[in-house]
Amino acid sequence: MPDPVVVELSAPQSVNGTRAAYQSVWLLVRLHHATLASPQRPLVYADDLRERMSNARTLRMAIARAFQDFGRWQLQVGWGEDASRDPRFLNLEGRSQGPFWLAAHERQRIVCQVEGAPATAHEIAAFLGLDRDGRAQGKAAAPQRMVTQTDLSFWRHFVDGKQALREGRLLTPLARDEAAATGKGGNGSHDAPAALTAFRAARRLAVSEFEHAFVALNEALLWRRLGDRAQTRKMLRALRRRRRGHAIAGNDYLDAMEGIVAAWCAYDERDLRGALALLQALAQNAPGATLVQVHPHVRFEWHNLAALIQRSHALSAAATNDTAAAGTLAEQAVAHFEQALAAAFESNVSDAAQHVAANIGMALWLFGEAGIAWSGALPGALPGAVPGVSSEREAERAIQWIGLSEWLGRGAGNRHPSAWNAIYLMRIARGACHTAPRPTLAEFQAAAPIGVAALRQLAGPFADAFTGPAWPDSWHEVAAWRLAESQRGERKYPLLQQSSLWFELAWYAAHAGQLEQAARALRSLREGLRQLAVSDRQYFGKPLFDALPEPVHRLARDD
Repeated sequence: MPDPVVVELSAPQSVNGTRAAYQSVWLLVRLHHATLASPQRPLVYADDLRERMSNARTLRMAIARAFQDFGRWQLQVGWGEDASRDPRFLNLEGRSQGPFWLAAHERQRIVCQVEGAPATAHEIAAFLGLDRDGRAQGKAAAPQRMVTQTDLSFWRHFVDGKQALREGRLLTPLARDEAAATGKGGNGSHDAPAALTAFRAARRLAVSEFEHAFVALNEALLWRRLGDRAQTRKMLRALRRRRRGHAIAGNDYLDAMEGIVAAWCAYDERDLRGALALLQALAQNAPGATLVQVHPHVRFEWHNLAALIQRSHALSAAATNDTAAAGTLAEQAVAHFEQALAAAFESNVSDAAQHVAANIGMALWLFGEAGIAWSGALPGALPGAVPGVSSEREAERAIQWIGLSEWLGRGAGNRHPSAWNAIYLMRIARGACHTAPRPTLAEFQAAAPIGVAALRQLAGPFADAFTGPAWPDSWHEVAAWRLAESQRGERKYPLLQQSSLWFELAWYAAHAGQLEQAARALRSLREGLRQLAVSDRQYFGKPLFDALPEPVHRLARDD
């Protein structure tokens, strides 16, 4: 066993008999305390240090100094949400953001002393300042009362925000006439606010830690849907600050959802291993394990994300010709999707069912495209398809699942859906259109995508979901309609959705012979990609651009 690291807490602080910087000792002892208090998730967040620093620059300097000291003390300390990682292989760029943790093999080495005698739990808490802010072990803050409030305006704004979040009105309010027609927004007395506006109003009126914490959670969910990871993590930090040291109603739920949103952040950054580790940690330790089993919202979120992670793993395995692993992972993904769908319907939340139905449809189509053999795969081939291309029946099944998603959104009065359903369907519609890279226009137009009219037939019982102004009769108009909405300010699609719409507009406009429109869309896409997060650019690689005909590339270059 490695030698112990002896930490003297009384002034002047020392480690193994040598004087040490106070902030470095404080962080080391805080890491040790986290290991004792929460061995399954021994994380120390940057906010714990931020409260004791004057500014961000001081914090970064203290963290850098602490890690230099940890190296001298031959201690391995890691950072990030996954405390099972080997610290030697972590990206240094994210170190100052935390959270921090002791490597598993280091956790028994720390020995705290006060004037040479073993430190008690109370003395460790006193050194860390946890006895002053109510976080000493075994002492919980008194629960805050909600029912004694005299002003319930908070709940009006909070529920407005939740309703807007369900309807997809993340940044765009519902106009007064629409609010009157739908019975929302005070019976038409004013605009129904966007989710962000309502949550910010609720935050200003919040008086209890419960209220502050629930607003922070919902703002984190909102920013994640908008694709803004920096804001998502900022709201997660606000949630942690509110929960720390307070007995908050629903605290177990908040803890579970905090972990799930953190896992979503990792997934969005393409850190599949880290995302899965966070989900597994939640499901393997109480009380999170119980919530994953019995709480409909937690169960939905957990299984929906787990399914998407396993879907990605299945497609990666198929890309490396590991057919056995691909099939197994596809089975796991589908099983998670089924659990998520059941939880969504059990909770009677249509937007949850809407999301998972679309994810199921896209997963089934992607599995078919990748040629993954799993128990639910459908046989058959598209006319003129090449080996490995999704069967006509697989495409039809996928379209019906996405049709269910669109239909659910309409039934719930969702006038502000995301663009993903349209994007997914446009990808499926051109899925059998394969040409050489940068084909001639004639070669490109010889390919036959599924048309909008044919899509309605394939959608079966959900054909009526693809009617109305949002679903004109050609795909390039479907994409252009949504982009025009965004340009007019009627909708605010996240940049990743806009980028996907620009590509689909370029592809389908070129197929319709409208080369100028296609070239403009391609230029907009290239400009947008400069602002897109690196992890989101992976889809827009050279093979995707090379699917467009050469004349479109030439026109886009000439202007």
